[in-house]
Amino acid sequence: MNIEEVTKLTFPIINDKRGNISFIENSVQIPYDIKRVYYLYDVPANSKRGGHAHRTTQQTIIAVSGSFDVHLNNGIKKATIHLNRPYEGLLLPNMIWREIDNFSSGSTCLVLASEFYDKNEYIRDYSKFIEMTPRHEID
Repeated sequence: MNIEEVTKLTFPIINDKRGNISFIENSVQIPYDIKRVYYLYDVPANSKRGGHAHRTTQQTIIAVSGSFDVHLNNGIKKATIHLNRPYEGLLLPNMIWREIDNFSSGSTCLVLASEFYDKNEYIRDYSKFIEMTPRHEID
């Protein structure tokens, strides 16, 4: 999977004097039906989340509150993307290793997944992930 296929999305914003609203509609702002939603919060300082890839699941990661860094790796290239706007999301195709860290105090990370949870769909061993990628060298 090309790291270039990771896409930063901008969701619609409706401005109002009472506050802003952004929305995500199934298969409209993201290219898949949402089958699972989960969120990370109260992450202790210096903690890391993620540390896996998915065989088939696509995900969109959103910093609905605060900020954090998403470290990406496709087995060939690496990238780090800082998320800190609730109207932006990071669309991750399958077979991208991800680690999330540098959580600000009070941050909430929302994840929209294309598939229901299946523990067999996760690749949690980095060396196994590298074996499954086309090349084994990281730039």
